[in-house]
Amino acid sequence: MAPALSRSLGASSVAALRPSPSSRGPQRSALVPQGRGPAARCARGVRWEARRQGMVGLRCNAAVAEKPAGEEEEAAGEKFEYQAEVSRLLELIVHSLYSHKEVFLRELVSNASDALDKLRFLSVTDSSVLADGGEMEIRIKPDPDAGTITITDTGIGMSKDELKDCLGTIAQSGTSKFLKALKENQDLGADNGLIGQFGVGFYSAFLVAEKVVVSTKSPKADKQYVWEAEADSSSYIIKEETDPEKMLTRGTQITLYLRDDDKYEFADPARIQGLVKNYSQFVSFPIYTWQEKSRTVEVEEEEESKEGEEATEGEKKRKKTITEKYWDWELANETKPIWMRNPKEVEKTEYNEFYKKTFNEFLDPLAYTHFTTEGEVEFRSVLYIPGMAPLSNEEIMNPKTKNIRLYVKRVFISDDFDGELFPRYLSFVKGVVDSNDLPLNVSREILQESRIVRIMRKRLVRKTFDMIQEIAEKDDQEVRDYKKFWESFGKFMKLGCIEDTGNHKRLAPLLRFHSSKNETDLISLDQYVENMPENQKAIYYIATDSLQSAKTAPFLEKLVQKDIEVLYLIEPIDEVAIQNLQTYKEKKFVDISKEDLELGDEDEDKEKESKQEYTLLCDWIKQQLGDKVAKVQISKRLSSSPCVLVSGKFGWSANMERLMKAQTLGDTSSLEFMRGRRIFEINPDHPIIKDLSAACKNEPESTEAKRAVELLYETALISSGYTPDSPAELGGKIYEMMTIALGGRWGRPDTEEAEATAGEESVEAGSSEGAATEVVEPSEVRTESDPWKD
Repeated sequence: MAPALSRSLGASSVAALRPSPSSRGPQRSALVPQGRGPAARCARGVRWEARRQGMVGLRCNAAVAEKPAGEEEEAAGEKFEYQAEVSRLLELIVHSLYSHKEVFLRELVSNASDALDKLRFLSVTDSSVLADGGEMEIRIKPDPDAGTITITDTGIGMSKDELKDCLGTIAQSGTSKFLKALKENQDLGADNGLIGQFGVGFYSAFLVAEKVVVSTKSPKADKQYVWEAEADSSSYIIKEETDPEKMLTRGTQITLYLRDDDKYEFADPARIQGLVKNYSQFVSFPIYTWQEKSRTVEVEEEEESKEGEEATEGEKKRKKTITEKYWDWELANETKPIWMRNPKEVEKTEYNEFYKKTFNEFLDPLAYTHFTTEGEVEFRSVLYIPGMAPLSNEEIMNPKTKNIRLYVKRVFISDDFDGELFPRYLSFVKGVVDSNDLPLNVSREILQESRIVRIMRKRLVRKTFDMIQEIAEKDDQEVRDYKKFWESFGKFMKLGCIEDTGNHKRLAPLLRFHSSKNETDLISLDQYVENMPENQKAIYYIATDSLQSAKTAPFLEKLVQKDIEVLYLIEPIDEVAIQNLQTYKEKKFVDISKEDLELGDEDEDKEKESKQEYTLLCDWIKQQLGDKVAKVQISKRLSSSPCVLVSGKFGWSANMERLMKAQTLGDTSSLEFMRGRRIFEINPDHPIIKDLSAACKNEPESTEAKRAVELLYETALISSGYTPDSPAELGGKIYEMMTIALGGRWGRPDTEEAEATAGEESVEAGSSEGAATEVVEPSEVRTESDPWKD
């Protein structure tokens, strides 16, 4: 069995990539395709070379080891020996390079497509190569009974020398280096799975086949040759085809004799049809598969004539309809790749149908974009924004969603990516990417580091933002597409503010929030900035757990009074996202629940007077509360509430502290450290504060006044969004204060208490007098309808 070669060194594509003998100079290089496989190097044989970064390349420079000239040719054909280390490389192909056996069909179909491409190129200058060869097509015929798969193409075919040079030669040194490099990767625990998985090409057939027979006919040769090899053999046979029934007009036929373990899976016509649709649906040549079909036919129904009656001539016989099975060729790749067409010629309904069929969706997408990039990297792509968010929580924020299908020259490569093409916060985007520039023989890690992939990722992300921005700009009251988008994917955009600092300028205009002036509708940051007064220098926000708690928060009072708009951040991710943005259009984001709030219109003289007047009260309250607060000061943000508890400038806000406490794996030590200091702010215009001011001057040791301060602080904890240390203790204090406030307020008469006491005494007397009353046990009490009654 021969070792791993390039995918394009397959039975048919090897010849496809070989220049025509009649080609010379510039004409020869023009005919060599620039796609997969080393076109001009096949004639020199093949050698593996382990390159830096773990990527395996190909170079052809070895000779064929043939049998001595004096030895007689065997009757079955001429026998050749492989070069060294074939068995080791075969084991590598079967057990290391491929994670899924099914890709063998993709490799062989791609080889056939390359052979047809080469034939088409050659026909431009030499039309004789197309003579008597039929249509350019690929046919795949599985045979469940025989356990075989036959793949036939009408491509360029190969001569005897090409079979020897390209299917039987391996350089020992290159093989050794490749095996050594792979072993080192395995020792380091590296992933040897291939994204492109084109590294072994034709020889991937031995993943499922114990024997492979290649019959090929070149239009430049008079004879047809057969190449035959077994998986465990160190040699192969080339012979001339003499059976007239097996003669080909042009092209290559590969027959795989499947292993016993793989017969039932890969000899199944339905399985083959599915693999073609998955991997090779958009190959530019028609692919036909041999399928079992059914049809209804009418047949005459035979009736036995009754005794003594003879069948009358001309009497019409009854007919019945039956279903019969038959086998026929079926086109497997009917869908033309939509991304290869001109966007101006594709209707919206076609884009929607392609989206639904490719990604098994039932709703139309919210938006799509079809583009081609040129320059450093050339690729075509069609991207979609789904009509709704994923139903499963596991798919949210999951980078491995299989939403992006990567093609190379219309051949499906993979949809298993881990953030290489799209960042995690854009994992909801679906689409296809078709590139001719991606290195095919490349491992997962190298793809991640590839310069081409980095450029592709940058452009795909940019096009996605353009698509989303277009939805936002076209949004109106009737369609409200952006509202649908935000309801489904708003959290993803906020996650992008945290994870992708490089795209803040694109992400920030897409954000939407409720505000103190727009409680029902969502507004953008652009709308907020447009509505700002000239003297306002910051964007104010408050983070809470609900819209209702945001509207009633005491922090808002003075800002609402001054007609300053405040953003409501009511989702857990909002506060972190805004903190990562820091500024928008040179306006700084300011949390109104933190200390040192500046509203821009402060009266310094009035502030000094208030501080001097209430310095004694602030010191007295601080003395009562002790270490519970860092300091007590006059508030600039209150108008109707007596007090509020604000957090320090550099510590967690009340909302963030609540979120951190709710974490499953939260660390209590870091919670205490990051909680920061709390500042107790009082409203000097409130009656409660005025009463406490009088108490601290007249009766500073009053027990009731001290208890009022404690209750005021714990009430401020709740109204400011914090959680009290002991809710039950707080409840007891509130009940006690209610008792004091309500006791005798409505003038409950003392006679009621006397009557209640007299009633209790009469009940006790009645119970003693009734000692002679008959006591009936519960088990003896029965009703007339009791079913268990005797």
